[in-house]
Amino acid sequence: MAMYPTLRDAFVCFCFYVLVDSIAVSARPATFLQDFRVTWSDSHIRQIEGGRAIQLILDQNSGCGFASKNQYLFGRVSMKIKLVPGDSAGTVTAFYMNSDTDSVRDELDFEFLGNRTGQPYTVQTNVYAHGKGDREQRVNLWFDPAADFHTYSILWNHHHVVFYVDEVPIRVYKNNEARRIPYPTSQPMGVYSTLWEADDWATRGGLEKIDWSKAPSMLITRTLTLRDVLCQEPRPCASNPRNWWEGAAYQELSVLEARRYRWVRINHMIYDYCTDKSRYPVTPPECMAGI
Repeated sequence: MAMYPTLRDAFVCFCFYVLVDSIAVSARPATFLQDFRVTWSDSHIRQIEGGRAIQLILDQNSGCGFASKNQYLFGRVSMKIKLVPGDSAGTVTAFYMNSDTDSVRDELDFEFLGNRTGQPYTVQTNVYAHGKGDREQRVNLWFDPAADFHTYSILWNHHHVVFYVDEVPIRVYKNNEARRIPYPTSQPMGVYSTLWEADDWATRGGLEKIDWSKAPSMLITRTLTLRDVLCQEPRPCASNPRNWWEGAAYQELSVLEARRYRWVRINHMIYDYCTDKSRYPVTPPECMAGI
């Protein structure tokens, strides 16, 4: 197995003019430039409070994005998010992990699809494994994600990938490599986030467009920290088979998590590629494998 840093909890907070205290890493407060880099449109990312928070701006000229300086192999990444209130139709805020490879990339996605005022926010998840994606699921959130902070997490180990909202699992993608179904096991991934315009598909399949008369009202403030990073590039560390995320408690959902997972799928799931016969007349093999 390749030797790379391992991520335990990377916390990112979205808010409006609210600063959440940083968590220390090796007895130092985390700042944006210590752990992240701007990937596009530096002019649309503003550091606040000494680099412990940033604002992301979307206007008619550009969106913006950033990424972690390091890549990680297994663990858990989380964001504490307060989404943009009001009219955000046509926009996408993304939080994801990506191997930064082309034809064989691995990727784990949270995408928050903007809405018209008063309509529910939809979160779309997707899994790319060995270059193959198109595994979208969509859930309408059961709360107003713009009213307060909520925690969105990805747990990634050799057994499964689990997407959580406030510790409620909304998506499970199991490792079925024994059945020759691709699963991300070998490529380290960086942590990415972007704010961008997606008029053509984000809201009601592209029927609802961005109201640019309100731009640049879509501002996102984040407090950024990386916690419990075991080692940093350029001096990678060896993987430990006894790392916490491979423990028995993380190999399958608990009884409570399984109950919550069923509740989400029954009451809040609005799209599942596994049941979309127009796209997949033959059910994808991972769906038949019980993912």
